[in-house]
Amino acid sequence: MIWYPYEQMKTMKAPYEIVDAEGPYLYTKDAKLLDSISSWWSVIYGYHQPKITEAICQQANKFSHVMLGGLTHKPAQELSEKLAAWLPGDLDYCFFSDSGSVAVEVALKMALQYYVNRGETSHKRVLALEHAHHGDTSVDNQEVRRTKVLALEHAYHGDTFKTMAVGDDEDYHFVLQVYGKNPYVIHIPTEIAALEEAFARYQDELNCFIVEPLLQGAGGMRMYDMAFLKRARELCDKYGVLLIFDEVATGFGRTGHRFVADEVLPDILVLGKGLTGGHIGHAVTVANKKVFAAFYDDAPEKALMHGPTFMGNALACAAAKASIELFDELDVMARVAHIEEITRRELEGFTDPRIREVRIMGGCACIEVYDAQTLAGYQQFAYERGVFARPFLNYLYSMVPYILTDDELVHIFAVMKEWFRRG
Repeated sequence: MIWYPYEQMKTMKAPYEIVDAEGPYLYTKDAKLLDSISSWWSVIYGYHQPKITEAICQQANKFSHVMLGGLTHKPAQELSEKLAAWLPGDLDYCFFSDSGSVAVEVALKMALQYYVNRGETSHKRVLALEHAHHGDTSVDNQEVRRTKVLALEHAYHGDTFKTMAVGDDEDYHFVLQVYGKNPYVIHIPTEIAALEEAFARYQDELNCFIVEPLLQGAGGMRMYDMAFLKRARELCDKYGVLLIFDEVATGFGRTGHRFVADEVLPDILVLGKGLTGGHIGHAVTVANKKVFAAFYDDAPEKALMHGPTFMGNALACAAAKASIELFDELDVMARVAHIEEITRRELEGFTDPRIREVRIMGGCACIEVYDAQTLAGYQQFAYERGVFARPFLNYLYSMVPYILTDDELVHIFAVMKEWFRRG
């Protein structure tokens, strides 16, 4: 049997079985559904997109996969070159993986090893701290540096272990409570005063600051200001800390920016979801020249010892290259601006005593309610009106495919508003 995600298997209701998908629509045997959340925010051009599908099929007729250990291939080379030319600054060095969570793991590992390779965080120093923690002072207790990660409150970066540790959402990651408080992760709110205080306090103990820039997805579609990120860049430069942008969810136009990295340049950028137009799993961790240079050495121990089996999968690389080309061909940023305009027209000012706040940014809209029970039954309500939605906790949201017509977009919001107006 299938073990489904984020579900208590004993009590879950039967999922809707999809028999076909085309454009922005999902089809069950008896319903046609507008997908209002783009299959976890990834299917940005809709389903069965012809250019991406054709790219996958053409590559499959040659080969579907070969490992990147000791081998290489044209799809991976072309995608790496395309990303280097397309992304801002000197974000030129692409490490591929098979999911966003793994790509964030790679970023965090890169950040730590960057300082290990530079001699700023040695094994001896870490070992000394561990011995001192257990009361053993026989080991020279040298100062430990660059072992801590700064992250945001309400952060979500994936469900693998290190990404859970830097995340801050007990609804997803309560299992880590058995370990107690993690001494290597500091969480702060998206407030400049808190940011400055954290850097002043921890300074050379930090190896990186990781954020979902502007929009925190699974943490509740929380939105914050660009000024916070600009100040973060200044402080990372001042204290020699690497800045990581997890744009797995925010990239490819979702925030109203192509990438937030276009506005504030990180040292490491993580992409996934829309990278392939949601047609096949793939992700990439892109480093700048400074980070890459710390690994480029004659010493074998300075290599990045990481290698997902399906990294640089040929089908996924072909899909990703086609997806990037589509982004420009379809003038996605103009589409996102129009989606935001329609969204604001339909939802701004919409009120109900049960609603705490309506938030809108780019291709994302969120209605936060006071009580999660307010949204109980909404998924079936929407299904009966031709919309697939998946509220979570206190959040009813949309992350629509960019190809929706105005009427289709308005229908999604009409169903949302009808839910509250029905009493």
